[in-house]
Amino acid sequence: MNNHEIDYRIYGEEMQFVEIELDPDESVIAEAGSFMMMEDDIGMESIFGDGSGTKGGLMGKLFGAGKRLLTGESLFMTAFTNQGSGKKHVSFAAPYPGKIIPLDLSVLDGRVICQKDAFLCAAKGVSVGIEFQRKLGTGFFGGEGFIMEKLEGDGLAFVHAGGND
Repeated sequence: MNNHEIDYRIYGEEMQFVEIELDPDESVIAEAGSFMMMEDDIGMESIFGDGSGTKGGLMGKLFGAGKRLLTGESLFMTAFTNQGSGKKHVSFAAPYPGKIIPLDLSVLDGRVICQKDAFLCAAKGVSVGIEFQRKLGTGFFGGEGFIMEKLEGDGLAFVHAGGND
């Protein structure tokens, strides 16, 4: 397993937030604007790209950052790391009413395609990239456009689905 193993709990009904429990030296990455609160000893670090830890040097990082720009996301993500000696918590909230859905990528063949802006946070090591819609009609008339988000890895990722049941 390449990703950090994190525990979590989702709170709320229509306006949900996810609380991530981090063991010492565990990290979670998050999209800008999703952070809600954290306990002492959680360190925040802006990282270039998605924090997946993939190799490829400067050109690989630049290519990954360019893909993030195409989805309308920031060049940077934030990594939250437990720098203390005990378990600590950090929470992330959805930007609008809806449900937060946990996705265990290890049981989903390591890859999920979701709509643009659906990604909320993930265990450090999950790659957040883009996927292009290849069917012209679907891209124009399907409502999602041509560019979607691709989550890859074997850890937990959290996406936000707007609306309620």
